[in-house]
Amino acid sequence: MPETPVFSHGAVAAPHHRAAQAGQTVLAQGGNAIEAMTAMAATIAVVYPHMNGIGGDGFWLVREKGGRVRGIEACGPAGALATRARYRERELDAIPSRGPDACVTVAGAVGGWRLALELSRALGGRLPLETLLADAIRHAREGCPVSPSEGRYVPKELDTLHDAPNFSATFLKAGKPWPVGDVRRLPALAATLEQLAHAGLDDFYRGDVGREIAADLERLGAPVTRADLKAYQPRERAPLSIRRRDATLYNFPPPTQGLAALLILGIVDRLDIRQAETTAHYHGLIEATKRAFAIRDRVVTDHDRLTSDPATYLTPESLAREAAQVDMARAAAIPLRNPGEGDTVWMGAIDADGLAVSYIQSIYWEYGSGCVLPKTGIHWQNRGTSFSLDADAVNPLEPGRRPFHTLIPALACFDDGRVMAYGSMGGDGQPQFQAQIFTRYADYGRGPADAVDAPRLLYGRTWGAESLTVKVEDRFDPACIRALERMGHRIEELGGAYIDSLGHAGMLVRYARNGRIEATHDPRSDGGALGL
Repeated sequence: MPETPVFSHGAVAAPHHRAAQAGQTVLAQGGNAIEAMTAMAATIAVVYPHMNGIGGDGFWLVREKGGRVRGIEACGPAGALATRARYRERELDAIPSRGPDACVTVAGAVGGWRLALELSRALGGRLPLETLLADAIRHAREGCPVSPSEGRYVPKELDTLHDAPNFSATFLKAGKPWPVGDVRRLPALAATLEQLAHAGLDDFYRGDVGREIAADLERLGAPVTRADLKAYQPRERAPLSIRRRDATLYNFPPPTQGLAALLILGIVDRLDIRQAETTAHYHGLIEATKRAFAIRDRVVTDHDRLTSDPATYLTPESLAREAAQVDMARAAAIPLRNPGEGDTVWMGAIDADGLAVSYIQSIYWEYGSGCVLPKTGIHWQNRGTSFSLDADAVNPLEPGRRPFHTLIPALACFDDGRVMAYGSMGGDGQPQFQAQIFTRYADYGRGPADAVDAPRLLYGRTWGAESLTVKVEDRFDPACIRALERMGHRIEELGGAYIDSLGHAGMLVRYARNGRIEATHDPRSDGGALGL
């Protein structure tokens, strides 16, 4: 079993080692967990561009030393020109996934950094922005080797991605993807980050950077305007939560699928599964996922347009009703209506004072819309493709509306004082992977590294796969797979021990009695855990 790294004075976990190093450096300079996470978020936007960027969105959960948990929603709404009529006039049945018409929403991530740093200052954080962005600027200007993860990814709709404005000039070398290990420089992005470091993060929306972004988007014909950028503000949101055994679990409210993550864990808790890595364990996780996604697809939409309170689905009575409908001997046939795809990064940080951060940042598909804004070097997200052009849908396109998000940072606070930050990338897989790693740790006593390393499964469609199956990595017991098939599950063996599409997960746990922090990040990624 893999051993979990242990730290005494703060730790970080990230899917790229340079992002983890940026966070470790900030902690060593006396920064707190929020400041460390901001440095990591900026750095990973440079070194992991297939998964995220400053042209995307982010969500924060922050647990203060005193126990208060805050959420920061940093997702942008659809632009003023993003009307259903616009796409109908182009004779489109859906929003394109690549190109200018995919640049539907404002990028919220940088606004989230700003709001998080305001909270950091209120909690005593004092490091200047120039310090926090220094590593990101250096990697963009001097170059960074292309990561193995980026090298092995084959993006969806490759031709339309490569044809997106300025994509080839930025992310291709002689017309082909950059080889792993080759040093790639991003000078325009470096200049943008340097301007933000000097002028402040608000410049992204209401200053010189915002003006350049808006001009480029207008030249491309995208539906986001300068007025949309000026109007954007991140928001603080109260997280959703449940009590589960000896812990309170927190996740993000709509427009994210945090409701589904808590539903899965709440339902599984009531199925009385005694032993991990058994047929019953996997069957319970799959069936809880089906029930959670059925609720998610009816309920989750823009927070300001909810028709029911998500918390009502998380009461003990509601969770018991859902669990009672799980047949522990047979697979239920409940199709997913809105399979969610997305490439994302999850990162965590806990400092010596116990301030804990769970953070997730994304541009949705690999490289987002594929559009790279030439003046700023920013590649813009395509999160708005999750909108529907059907006016009667749960998430219809309309200006000012936030799209459905798969992004969900997670936190858990145990009764003995332990605090856990955990999460994963992976679209529809995110709540499933969270449930798998959490139950392995909290219910069955496995260490963080072992819980994250263990083989994972995924119910549903994701990453463009057409099959509505249960996808499994190698290392599962063949007898268990056969038993699941006899119960009615359609099993798809992926033929590998550590598969990217089954998530890049991470976990940090701080112990109140001695301040020790256990931290790990996924062997499926290019990162790890570092600390002091």
